[in-house]
Amino acid sequence: MTSPSTSAVVVAAAWVCVRDRRVLVVRAEGSDAFYLPGGKPEPGETHAEAAARESLEEVGIPLDPSSLHPFVTIDAEAHNRPAGTRVRLITFTSDEALTAEPEPASEIAELAWFTTADAARCAPAIQLLLTELRAATLID
Repeated sequence: MTSPSTSAVVVAAAWVCVRDRRVLVVRAEGSDAFYLPGGKPEPGETHAEAAARESLEEVGIPLDPSSLHPFVTIDAEAHNRPAGTRVRLITFTSDEALTAEPEPASEIAELAWFTTADAARCAPAIQLLLTELRAATLID
């Protein structure tokens, strides 16, 4: 007897940066969808440490992991992955004031500031995040 197949789950941590009622999103080279700055934790790294590291790598913004606060965890279909793959996106906000201007770095082709009107341009997890941010009255 075979066991039922289980879907693969990709765990990622990301930084939610809201400014002027818009959220910072990035698009990687070769991708057709926008995501939050973030990625998979490295071995031994906490989710907050991963979100801070990825923020620095992808948009040049240094964050102190201890300043990050859990916002929401989203489970969604993974974009650009085999069918049935899910993503568990663990998101964080920060109390740190954004003093530097985010700039695309590493594999990031472009960045933008989105509202819920831009949801169609986002990966499924980010579409759900936009809904959460609007419900929290953080974005339009």
